[in-house]
Formats: sequence, structure tokens, C-alpha cells
Amino acid sequence: MSTRARHSYVAASIVFAFLFVLGATSCTFGNVTTGSDVPTNFDIRIYDIQSGSHDQILPSSELRGQVIVLNFWATWCGPCVAELPNVKRAYDKLHPKGFEIVGISLDSKESALRRFVKKEKMPWPQYFDGKGWKNSISTAHGIRSIPAMWLVDKEGNLADLNARADLEGKVEELLAAPSPEAN
Repeated sequence: MSTRARHSYVAASIVFAFLFVLGATSCTFGNVTTGSDVPTNFDIRIYDIQSGSHDQILPSSELRGQVIVLNFWATWCGPCVAELPNVKRAYDKLHPKGFEIVGISLDSKESALRRFVKKEKMPWPQYFDGKGWKNSISTAHGIRSIPAMWLVDKEGNLADLNARADLEGKVEELLAAPSPEAN
């Protein structure tokens, strides 16, 4: 593990421990707060784990009507890896009901991401730009520590900035809400 990765891991671990001890249940990142509308006109170029291609485009319009977790993470992040069993359990149970995850990887090595995603059988799309902590999506939204999970409701509103706490319960609650087209 490089010195920079080790320092990033230690910093992320310290922030995680601090928030855990304080019992923080919500956060603000940059100028993003819960209840705000997530931009609906974005297209994410994703990493297709099956083909290794970066040419797949995930238009936000395909995500409308689903409950989504934007999972800011990295393969070298101990707390991110520790959270993975909970994330996979929620995905396996709730994906058929309209739950999707979009991983925003802060990795800088594509090979590490590719190996990890394949080994852990993570079927959801991953955004990867190879910029590490300078990842364009995380930088634009003020992400300064990982793991960070944002929960987006069916209408595209940011419902929770700390989706890690009771992820499955929060997703089930949002899935039970009426769909936008039902209104």
C-alpha cells in the first residue's frame, strides 16, 4: 500500500470513527443538503465490469422512478470494504423491487477496481475516472471522506446523506412511497 493510500485510509478511518462516536445521522457535503433535487440531466460514463469498457453511458433518465444509492468508495478503503456485505445484502433483496446502486470509485488504478469488483461480485454500475481523491463527481459534490452513501428517492430528490445507517430499512421505506408517475 502506498504512503498516500495509507494516509487516505487512516484519514477516512478517523473521520468514520469520529462520526460514529458522535452518533451523527446526517451530514452536509459542500452545499448539498437532504431534500435537494439531484441533477436530472447528467449522464454517467460507467465502467462495465463484464467487458472492461468505459464506453457505457448510464443516462440519469434510466434511473428515474428507482431508489438509488450513490456509493462513494474505493477498494483500498477499509470502512468501505467492511460495509460491502450490508450493501450487497440490500442490493440482492431490493434490486428486483426498484433499488439501484451507482458506485463512484475513488480508485486511481483501474486494475485494482476491476479485480475487486469481479472478486466481490458487485453487479451494479461503477463510475471510474482514475483520478482518486480528485474524482470529478466526488470533487464537484464536496466529498472529503469515504465511504459516503447518498440515498436518492424515486423523484430524484436527495433523501439521505448518510444512507449507511440502516440502508435496507431506508431503501424499503422509499420503495414503498408512491412512484412519480402515480401522482
